[in-house]
Amino acid sequence: MTTAGVDAGADPGRKSLGRPRDARADDAIIEALITLLSEGQSADAISMEAVAARAGVGKATIYRRWPNKEALLIDAAARMKGPPPAPAGISVREDLIALVAPPHTKKSEHYSKAAACLIPQAVRNPEMHAVYQAILEPRRKVMREVLQRGVDNGELRPDLDLELTLLLLTAPSMAQNVFNFNPRVKREGYAEALVDLILRGAAA
Repeated sequence: MTTAGVDAGADPGRKSLGRPRDARADDAIIEALITLLSEGQSADAISMEAVAARAGVGKATIYRRWPNKEALLIDAAARMKGPPPAPAGISVREDLIALVAPPHTKKSEHYSKAAACLIPQAVRNPEMHAVYQAILEPRRKVMREVLQRGVDNGELRPDLDLELTLLLLTAPSMAQNVFNFNPRVKREGYAEALVDLILRGAAA
């Protein structure tokens, strides 16, 4: 199933409408679902009726845009992840820090709480897992290109395992940002400390 959050140019899962879409209604519906998740409700427990009530729209308005709850969840996941930042190209270290550092805003905290309730859905549902991977891949691709640039210009060791290094950079960040996995790790300077630690083993 393809949704707007993954591929805006191809959306066969959505029903065609006889009149233009109202972007404000789309935003209200997606944000309503994210808010319900951030309040601690599981994805399985949330009904389309509850989303409609929170968004202030009719349930039919949702179904004109999304064929089912899974499609809406996928677009919500894409909204929360957002596009990756563009690397400045100054150095591998600075680019990786920019990619790893979490935004410290009210919205990012709100989205982190919601993401924690979405992860079980991605684990149980193969389709949701596949699409969630597709949402994550653009950021991985940018980070992979930064690492490969470092290998090519001699900043990083030539035998560096790019995929394992990606995992080392991203998995701890997800654990900290979403679950606050180790409260003893300070938020301030976290990205710099993580990148420096990994680069000690990756440097040429």
